[in-house]
Amino acid sequence: MSEFPLLSILIFLPLVGAVFILSIQGKVEIVARNSRYVALWTASANFLLSLVLWFNFDKSTPKFQFVEYAMWMPNLGIGYHVGVDGISILFVILTTVLTPICVLASWESINSRVKEYMVCFLVLETFMVGMFCALDLILFYTFFEAVLIPMFIIIGVWGGNRRIYAAFKLFLYTLLGSVLMLLAMITMYVDAGTTNIIKLLDHSFPFAMQTWIWLAFLASFAVKVPMWPVHTWLPDAHVEAPTAGSVILAGVLLKFGGYGFLRFSLPMMPDASLMFTPIIFSLSVIAVVYTSLVALAQEDVKKLIAYSSIAHMGFVTAGVFSMTVQGVEGAIYQMLSHGVVSAALFLIVGVIYDRIHTREINAYGGLVNRMPFYSLIFMIFLLASIGLPGTGGFIGEILVLLGVFKVNIWVAIFLATGVILGAAYMLYLYKRLIFGTLTKKRLLKIIDLSPREIAVFSPLLIVTIWMGIYPNSFLNFMHVSVANLLQKVQTSLAKSSVIYLAGG
Repeated sequence: MSEFPLLSILIFLPLVGAVFILSIQGKVEIVARNSRYVALWTASANFLLSLVLWFNFDKSTPKFQFVEYAMWMPNLGIGYHVGVDGISILFVILTTVLTPICVLASWESINSRVKEYMVCFLVLETFMVGMFCALDLILFYTFFEAVLIPMFIIIGVWGGNRRIYAAFKLFLYTLLGSVLMLLAMITMYVDAGTTNIIKLLDHSFPFAMQTWIWLAFLASFAVKVPMWPVHTWLPDAHVEAPTAGSVILAGVLLKFGGYGFLRFSLPMMPDASLMFTPIIFSLSVIAVVYTSLVALAQEDVKKLIAYSSIAHMGFVTAGVFSMTVQGVEGAIYQMLSHGVVSAALFLIVGVIYDRIHTREINAYGGLVNRMPFYSLIFMIFLLASIGLPGTGGFIGEILVLLGVFKVNIWVAIFLATGVILGAAYMLYLYKRLIFGTLTKKRLLKIIDLSPREIAVFSPLLIVTIWMGIYPNSFLNFMHVSVANLLQKVQTSLAKSSVIYLAGG
């Protein structure tokens, strides 16, 4: 497999599918049908290719694997450099799993400009997979920013009534932080003389430089997570985005920030990371507690789930900066679990929205009487969201709490209150939607899940239970890479302490 350009095919196959869709001509109905099938088969083929990556990955080494390199800008020493380790491979798989599900979920709900819609999703997949595989700063930045273009179009064209406002808000929030990150990358290039991420991981930046670079990266990654108080774009984007847009936004795009902290902030700027850890802990606690309380007050189902996403990502940032094995592995596991469960919850909302065309909680009630199978599926994903043992959500949260507890018991206690609040708002939502007497006339003829919708939920349901029952099948991939990451961090911190003491 070392000679086979598997990663390049994974990255650019969706782009080939998008170009093929653009070439489709004919009547509107025929173009729409063929576009759907091409997008589905392309995304499914990419998922099967990612399984080849999965089964051929060597879990015993922290080194990057399936590495490919080609010179891109010779005068600057910038190259097309891709590869995966035990952390990034998991996010590549997450992306390739969710993309065909998004295409299938949009099969009937998207009826206008279907060709353009499917092109946007395939192009988006190329950029997302490329971002997780990039081993060059400029290549990473290119994919990281390019993701914004198809997402902006998806929300702005196929979104709700306030779609233009939500799309521009997403664009502006992201752009501001990304400009600062680009300046930080230029500074890193000037100091280290390379944009090669593997070499940068072994480079020691001066402490003063680390501080400013870390803050610049924070400006970009905090928006992507999103962390409080730069989270306000997320509820608007989720509410206005089409269902599949919300799925990919919560399932993959929110992981960019956490992945960035793991790939750049911790290993490249360990001293700054340690110095700013109390601030990250504080912001994480506020995100968990505050947004959970805000979620309790929501009357829009989608907005409630959006706020719950912010709370769950607060666990991620706390786990990453605990700098413990349990905390970091828990943060990665939480991102993976949240990617699956939040995707499923937004699809759950999409099912009833497609039938009744409202997201107001008060418009529902007693759905179990007409949609028993839907109610069962909803209950399983809801319990996974609140961290019930036996689901993936439990493994991620308990590992984060264990890791943070070793560092700061009070932060762990406040995070634990988020688990309680999460159970409160999710169970309250379920009670209002599912239980009770069916009294609303417009719900009397509502139908249960169709075979297509069952096909959409089935893989997500399997993965959710699988992650809860057999977590080692995922943890084994990240063990060595996380241990190597933390060893580098500790070595850098110890070296800087010696230098500081010698200088003092």
